[in-house]
Amino acid sequence: MPRLGRAVARTAFVAGTATAVSGKVRQRQAHQQGWREAAQTAAAPAAEPEVDAVAETERLGELKDKGLLTDKEFAAAKAKILGI
Repeated sequence: MPRLGRAVARTAFVAGTATAVSGKVRQRQAHQQGWREAAQTAAAPAAEPEVDAVAETERLGELKDKGLLTDKEFAAAKAKILGI
């Protein structure tokens, strides 16, 4: 019988330790999740203002016609406006 008593005591000790450790792990994970959410909220970029793609492309075309933009610069700027 004494062996059974030790085995039961050992099992209870291991189970109690495991419960305590898992509680700490759960608490730490919740804390880290809170930090992650706060960091994501803080890192969220501000919404960029809406750009009128047609008006901006026309403005770029005027700059190109005046010789202030090369064909390559115009194409790159237009692609950026259109999100291509």
